[in-house]
Amino acid sequence: MTIAFDAKRAFHNSRGLGNYSRDYVRLAARYAPNNHYLLFNPRRRQDLFDATADCLTEVLPKGLWQLAPGMWRSFGCTDLLSQLNADIYHGLSAELPLNIHKTSVKKVVTIHDAIFLRYPELYSPTYRRMLTRKVRYACEVADVVVAISRQTRRDCIELLGADEKKLRVMYQGCNSAFRLPITQEQKDAVRQKYNLPRTYLLYVGAIEPRKNLSNLLLALSASGLDIPLVVVGAESRYAEQMKRLAADKRLSVIFLHHTDFSDLPAIYSSAYALTYPSLFEGFGIPILEALCTSLPVLTSTGSCFSETAGDAALYADPTDIDDLADKLQTIVSDNSVRQRLIANTALQADKFSDENIGRNIKALYESLC
Repeated sequence: MTIAFDAKRAFHNSRGLGNYSRDYVRLAARYAPNNHYLLFNPRRRQDLFDATADCLTEVLPKGLWQLAPGMWRSFGCTDLLSQLNADIYHGLSAELPLNIHKTSVKKVVTIHDAIFLRYPELYSPTYRRMLTRKVRYACEVADVVVAISRQTRRDCIELLGADEKKLRVMYQGCNSAFRLPITQEQKDAVRQKYNLPRTYLLYVGAIEPRKNLSNLLLALSASGLDIPLVVVGAESRYAEQMKRLAADKRLSVIFLHHTDFSDLPAIYSSAYALTYPSLFEGFGIPILEALCTSLPVLTSTGSCFSETAGDAALYADPTDIDDLADKLQTIVSDNSVRQRLIANTALQADKFSDENIGRNIKALYESLC
């Protein structure tokens, strides 16, 4: 069968949605190579998937559509579905073309979260209204709505009005680079490249209020621990506020705003623990990346976090500084707890193996055609 992907974020997004899309395409090509996959990309980016299977074809706007790539993604690309004999169109990032209900293709959309409805104060009213309209439309017209966690499934029903019969929970994986062995030489090279200390706690993710770095810094200060924190994330206005907070609290915090993706596995495996106190997520890819490198995790209660981390994490109330501080002390100072968590990382990470995710992708499309 022929499956078209909305591949905008696979080509142009370096954060969570981009990582999900790239990994999904990789696994679809590997575990269901008899399908033909069309990667609908509004703007050319050279050689992103050249190293993958021959079953992938990039599709770009032509003619006047090249002058309006956003409109092509939202409307114009649907004219190509019948021309290219597409059986299925899959929106990998919570959107479908706004006229796709007029086509005969089967429609699939992946919903990652409904944070814009749970925490509306974090988004501008204009952006929130636009996103709500797009996501609700996608849920309404899709034949299958893929939720990346049970938490997201509940949000689809409660906040987006999705039909329970359409919903299918399909967990995501992470880049296979995190499952490869890391040598001491690689660790030493990364430490030297980024001037990292021998022992450190790690934070990976967007540096924005929802990720709750402020409470992590306050808890680190309250814990009395003398251990550096390495923060990996893009520059932002909020990041500048966090740098000032760290300085005020006299904390040793190293901000890495420009890291090579290929260095991340060694950065994880050199750390003492991942600290991920986010208020809310759809899945939490950094948690899985940590587990794949045998790194214990401190994360939040509630949301999806126990689905991803299982028994390989300690959990704290992300709004309770004292609870966060107490769990920080435990994961750093209690070696028996730390070793127990490490022992559970492999088993938990295997739940999200390439094979399991690939099998689910293959089954999804076979159920539609």
